[in-house]
Amino acid sequence: MIRVLVADDQTLVRCGLVQLLGLVPDLEVVGEASDGEEVLRRLPELDPDVLLLDVRMPRAGGLDVLREVGARRPVVLLTTFDDDEAMLEAARLGAKGFLLKDTDLDVLADAIRTAASGGTTIRPALTRKVEEALPKRVFRAARDPDPLTPRERDVLRLMAAGCSNREIANALGTAEGTVKNQCSSVLAKLGVRDRTRAVLRALELGWI
Repeated sequence: MIRVLVADDQTLVRCGLVQLLGLVPDLEVVGEASDGEEVLRRLPELDPDVLLLDVRMPRAGGLDVLREVGARRPVVLLTTFDDDEAMLEAARLGAKGFLLKDTDLDVLADAIRTAASGGTTIRPALTRKVEEALPKRVFRAARDPDPLTPRERDVLRLMAAGCSNREIANALGTAEGTVKNQCSSVLAKLGVRDRTRAVLRALELGWI
């Protein structure tokens, strides 16, 4: 069971998320909050596996929480995505997911599962937005990355689409363990530490 803390300052949105996630058998909403300060205050008590946060909330938003928790708690951000700068900052801070608020329940549940397992979800629509907002040089690479193999490029494209290792394995007809190794190889060649940075670096290079 994956324990989720939901935070959104809009009561109807927050209650709707809680009710929807309650329909998913392997997810449990252990608490809700109306802003980031409440999230940080309740973290020790609730001990969630994943934080599902609105980017913009009064007093403290999703980015503020992300700065505080760092890599200690997986964070999935919900947004209308009208602020490209905030999304790029979230990527740099290591957010484990970017989702539009009008996404469907299956996609949301998969993103939470992916975050809980250490993966990252960037939906294609958001990937395009990030690409449009990406400065010329987000990364300062010491050298040009080693070229990817054709299969590694396939894996990278599926990573950018928000697929988990299992989904990539199913799509490519290979073993999940093989995909995990290929993902590690992609990260190593790009000189990054997680999927979000890998996708952003690949966008900068024009590889996806």
